[in-house]
Amino acid sequence: MAKSPFDVNPLPGQEKLMKATKEANAVAMDSAQAINQINQQAAQELATLVQKRVAELMKTQDPRSAFDYVHAEVLQDAAKEVSQYHQKLLKVLNQGNKELADIAESMIEESKADLIHFVNHATNNAPAGSEAYVSVFKTSFNTALQNFELIRAAMADSFSNFEKSVEGVAKHSNGKKSS
Repeated sequence: MAKSPFDVNPLPGQEKLMKATKEANAVAMDSAQAINQINQQAAQELATLVQKRVAELMKTQDPRSAFDYVHAEVLQDAAKEVSQYHQKLLKVLNQGNKELADIAESMIEESKADLIHFVNHATNNAPAGSEAYVSVFKTSFNTALQNFELIRAAMADSFSNFEKSVEGVAKHSNGKKSS
């Protein structure tokens, strides 16, 4: 069997993809664990706060003073807790988003480098008389490189839009509580 002039080994590409997938999974797991910890901490703090407030409320005999207490103390504390909770979640989401963007950027760079290597190898080993085909191939290759840049720009926009939407939700929820 004749050896192909193109030494294209799919294993390194598969290894890179597996590595990137593992990294993305690790980021997702870390984010999920951090969010779980934030949720557990918030639940514990809420339970402690509710228990404390109920005990204080039970001491109140006058319904008007109970209402004033709930309005002045309980609701304001709850608003602060919700705001702190949102800030913690935003921090975790933004960090995970940045790490995923970095992984995607790295994958694009590696794919681009692999493609450049492949094309250079293929065109340098092209048989004599195939210059027209090599020219068409190189034109297609340059178009592919431009597409890499378009993919990179779309990915950056996607991650940026995600961050903006998360920030928008936080601002919206903070605006609702202060109204």
